[in-house]
Amino acid sequence: MSQHSITPTAAPTGPTDHSAVLGRSPVVHHLDVGGGNIAYEVLGDGPLVVLSPGIGDLRQSYRFLAPLLVKAGYRVVTADLRGHGDSSTGWPSISRGDVAGDLLTLVRHLGAPAALVGQSLSGGAVTIAAAEGPDLVSAVVEINPFTRIPKTDLGAMIRVRGYRRGGLLMAQLALLHRLPAWFSYLDLAYPTKPADWTDYITTLRAKLHQPGRKQQFLKTMATNGADAQAALPRVQAPTLVVMGTSDPDFPDPVAEGRAVVAALPEGLGRLETIEGGGHYLHAERPAEVAALIVDFLKDHHDA
Repeated sequence: MSQHSITPTAAPTGPTDHSAVLGRSPVVHHLDVGGGNIAYEVLGDGPLVVLSPGIGDLRQSYRFLAPLLVKAGYRVVTADLRGHGDSSTGWPSISRGDVAGDLLTLVRHLGAPAALVGQSLSGGAVTIAAAEGPDLVSAVVEINPFTRIPKTDLGAMIRVRGYRRGGLLMAQLALLHRLPAWFSYLDLAYPTKPADWTDYITTLRAKLHQPGRKQQFLKTMATNGADAQAALPRVQAPTLVVMGTSDPDFPDPVAEGRAVVAALPEGLGRLETIEGGGHYLHAERPAEVAALIVDFLKDHHDA
């Protein structure tokens, strides 16, 4: 296991072309994965990299990272979770295993092998996909992943303000189904706001208020990551775990990253940390995340 730390750099600033940044591409594809369809976009040419977002979010959360990976020479696919974004609704469940199956179907359709990048719940999903489809997945990147069963640390709830606030807000969402709690959580989980923060949140709020979207979002909270945790020892693909040290979802984000790497087969995992980064590193600190991913993929996906 190796570990490095990245120090802060500036978040994206300056004027924004929102038609591009919010991912309003003229070509949004839909793939039937059995029971519904998954929306995705394709940019660039080269080795295939598939990006999957976290719960309650959009594929456009990768709006800053995807162009950097394209510039580095990759064919980059951003895919909405089932029930999210422009994917169909009506799914009976949205678990890490469900998302893993959708991603493997997408990779078969686009042409394997692929490097899979997953954030939050999708970090667990790409882990399962790698374990279930070793011939389809050449490398895995987990960004602030929920790949293990989360356990509430009562001591940290007292000591760590961000962890306490994040936990209480997510409890309001899970128990009371209050969408305002989700947006308060997002404000906390982004210590550094991208330049288009207001526009992005407006777009996300409108999407989650579409018929059926809130109900689909809430289904993501019905699983606890046991499927992903069980898959960790079976992963065969090299795996990069990237953690923000200020992620409010974990009592100790670095310790969580180390635990994920330790559960992988010996020598397969690598941990990188970004100092002061929150839960959404790919949007907060895209240049740093892109540099880590490109360096990793040069060794494990490009050959």
